[in-house]
Amino acid sequence: MSGIGANIRRLREARGWSQARLAREVCRLAGLSGAPIGRQEISRYETGKRTPREWLPFLADALGADVGDIRRPQNAPEPAMPTPADFLPAGDPLAPLRARTGRRIGADTVVDLGRRVHGLRLADDVIAGGDLIRPALRELRVAVKLYREASYSDAVGRALLVQVGELAQIAGWIASDAGQYGEAERIYRTGISAARQAADLTLAGNLAGSLAYQYSNTGREDEGVALARAAVHDAGQNAPAKARALYHDRVAWAHTKRGEAQLAMRALGEAADALAEDRPGSEAPSYLYWVDTGELRVMEARVHTELRRPLRAVPLLRDVMSNYEPTHTRELALYLSWLAVALADANEPEEAARTAERVITLASTVASERTAERVQAVLCRLEEFSGTPEVASILTLQQAL
Repeated sequence: MSGIGANIRRLREARGWSQARLAREVCRLAGLSGAPIGRQEISRYETGKRTPREWLPFLADALGADVGDIRRPQNAPEPAMPTPADFLPAGDPLAPLRARTGRRIGADTVVDLGRRVHGLRLADDVIAGGDLIRPALRELRVAVKLYREASYSDAVGRALLVQVGELAQIAGWIASDAGQYGEAERIYRTGISAARQAADLTLAGNLAGSLAYQYSNTGREDEGVALARAAVHDAGQNAPAKARALYHDRVAWAHTKRGEAQLAMRALGEAADALAEDRPGSEAPSYLYWVDTGELRVMEARVHTELRRPLRAVPLLRDVMSNYEPTHTRELALYLSWLAVALADANEPEEAARTAERVITLASTVASERTAERVQAVLCRLEEFSGTPEVASILTLQQAL
């Protein structure tokens, strides 16, 4: 990574921005419509594959820095790659108070908390992060306070830690969807702490995998690979089949974001092999209810799309979405965005434009940073076909909006 690239990344992460968010800010400050600079261009700057020249003043302005600050060499070495244990939070927000003033609680309280956690998880299927972030954070604060202040038996305390960990996973996911990446990372760290204290390595792996996924999608690809692989390793072969399938899926995506096709395909195969070991009635945590063959096929299609293999991606996405639940608006918009890009890669601009129109319509109804970023990715890909009337119409409409 070049000195300029390292500085751009450092300043961007300090603001908690994704690469796509920085790209949008640069375009706005330059007074340009559309997306002449997108997430991929920012990634090229940060990895040193390309050096910003005429864009450097706008980058500095967006990051609240001087051009000289971005050009200045950094002497500090790159931080070591993380492991799940590295992500225990500073201090210990879960340390019980010595003088507890809360009431004595039993198993019923933990069961009630578990119901609320699962309800929040189901709500996330149909409501985007921007609308769920406040209730999610409120639930997490209440749960942590309960663990710290109440009195309980050892068994109840461990069960409470597990629920805090599960709540942190879904709250972190919601925060990430709302574009609050710094908040999401802090939440995931707290969850990892809770899961490890409860000796629940499967849950710790789920939290670490979620954080790795965020890293991979926000320009921290190296850390994403390291943490995703660490999650697989720490969970071990005794983890439920669905859990291992999900963790290998995270590894596949992390390698994809680094352009490592062979390693990505190997991880996809390992995910499929793990899921094949799942049997009806086999024990798996309730939070893995959504992990199935269809979800693995979606990830496979996304990997093929990112690796510019549209002939493999398009049939997979069409097959999965033919029976997809229409109430899951955010996921439908996200999956259609991958289909639009794959169709463009397959040199089908008219169909790509029709799909892009659906993506834009769906994305406009949800408060999700993920869908906003995918809309920009689709538009950026379609610019190559701006001479096609259907594409030109989409680009003109989006510029007007």
